[in-house]
Amino acid sequence: MNSDSASLPQVAAALPASAPARFRAVRQQTEALCRPLLPEDTVVQPVIDVSPPKWHLAHTTWFFETFLLREYLPGYAVYHPDYAFLFNSYYNSLGSRVNRADRGTLSRPPLADVYAYRAFVDAQMEQLLALQDTLPAAFQEVFELGLQHEQQHQELLVTDIKYILSTSPLAPAYQPAPPTPPPSAAPAARWLPVPGGVYRIGFQEEGFCFDNELEAHDTYVADFELQNRLVTNAEYLEFMEAGGYRDFRYWLGEGWDLVQQQGWEAPLYWVLHEGSWHRFSHHGLVAVNLAAPVTHISFYEADAYAHWRGCRLPTEQEWEIAARHFGATPAAGTFLESGLYDPQPLSPTAPASQCHQLLGDAWEWTYSAYHPYPGYQRAAGALGEYNGKFMLNQLVLRGGSCATPASHIRLTYRNFFHADKRWQYTGIRLAR
Repeated sequence: MNSDSASLPQVAAALPASAPARFRAVRQQTEALCRPLLPEDTVVQPVIDVSPPKWHLAHTTWFFETFLLREYLPGYAVYHPDYAFLFNSYYNSLGSRVNRADRGTLSRPPLADVYAYRAFVDAQMEQLLALQDTLPAAFQEVFELGLQHEQQHQELLVTDIKYILSTSPLAPAYQPAPPTPPPSAAPAARWLPVPGGVYRIGFQEEGFCFDNELEAHDTYVADFELQNRLVTNAEYLEFMEAGGYRDFRYWLGEGWDLVQQQGWEAPLYWVLHEGSWHRFSHHGLVAVNLAAPVTHISFYEADAYAHWRGCRLPTEQEWEIAARHFGATPAAGTFLESGLYDPQPLSPTAPASQCHQLLGDAWEWTYSAYHPYPGYQRAAGALGEYNGKFMLNQLVLRGGSCATPASHIRLTYRNFFHADKRWQYTGIRLAR
């Protein structure tokens, strides 16, 4: 999910009768995420990876206007002639655009105009959806992609808002902290075996998937074991206190260079406050919950921790095989809909024989390069830029996070980031 992270979907041809209601629900969710913000919050871009919330609001609207209204609604005229330049993300096929690093310079149009743009496009989309019985299958495919695209930006909004607010000296809270039960220790991690052999991975189900999940293919893995839960803050703190950030032996060369250059000594958002570790959250500065999964770490940190433990990270093939083997479902995970915006500790009574937290809570780094599957075909036209051109120099993450919409995740979902990225809810599961 690299700002936008995939291409034309695989989806049934028939547009369901519930499509207008689903469209409204997705669009309203995006605005609900921005509602707690001040207008000033919505234009900030502290680093290139983080886009201003106002830009997210406009870009997701531009997507529907560009790929659906302009193509399929008779007589449609664009809302504003400059918006394609301002709110295109990276589609070279559609012309020039504001540089990604310069999105924070867009003080104009004002936030009120962006909401007016959303309202206009939403009304036009309602008119278009009323014609659904006459619309071709190509419309139905791109419509589904538009919804999934906006859900990707909802996750980015959650993580970008957190980063933006964290850069303020006032450490403002996005929302009040919910009531929390008394802290308790996480259950001890247990190793679960997965037999080796030839397995089929990739999207094989009905419904939607991104093109980077195709084609389904056979792959061989040797016997391996996977830990039955994510690594916790307490376990990662042991690595920190053992000098993990000061010992080159555990680190890949690029990672060790980065640790020294950036002065890393803890996950992103962790700070020592009055002698104990705190972290910035959507609720302001709070004490680190030692039982919760560790997040906001780079691939380099995840790999160094695994080496320190005498283990390794799973490959994406192993991760998907294990998720199928253990019957992972979103039911028990923490997702965007919870409104918590934090991964949750595993219950002390969770059965040790089951594999937990595979879906939701934290994206899990794998030791797999983000490359195309055998038989992958890049889509033609502008939407072919959605995914394929990013298949180099990035690592695959699996499983979704506490900021991912629950209806957006699948066992086959391939997220991807460069190895140094930390602003997403990225965590660790050990393998051996």
